[in-house]
Amino acid sequence: MNAYSPDLALARKVLASQPFSIYLGARLTDFGDGAATLEVDVREELRQQNGFVHGGVLSYAADNALTFAAGTVAGPGLLTAGYTIDYLRPAQGTVLRAHAQVVRPGRTRVVCRCDLSMLDADGSQTLCAIAQGTIAVAETALPVAG
Repeated sequence: MNAYSPDLALARKVLASQPFSIYLGARLTDFGDGAATLEVDVREELRQQNGFVHGGVLSYAADNALTFAAGTVAGPGLLTAGYTIDYLRPAQGTVLRAHAQVVRPGRTRVVCRCDLSMLDADGSQTLCAIAQGTIAVAETALPVAG
């Protein structure tokens, strides 16, 4: 594993270069020590027909949080190789929080897990999904748009 010093400002720049992340209003609130936390404020257009946050939004948050967590140990040249997500309960609340951490750093693959929780207006947190993913370390540096 190469020595890499996590940089929250660079991680936020990478997130800001993703048009879909901008659309969702995603923000990194924590980045370092083998973990990353991504949050999305819930708006009406992010809900499905029953009023719950759409599973695709949770899936997006898991994917990005897993990859950013891997970035804390492997640097910015990463791509999601695959992940699984298990929805535990309907996502209801005002803020979606995806907290991911590295389980096993490797030279070419980093395995991470992610807890997806909904925050209520009073700050109560409810776990609604969990994910596990494998993040591939790119052989060459990937460009960052912008």
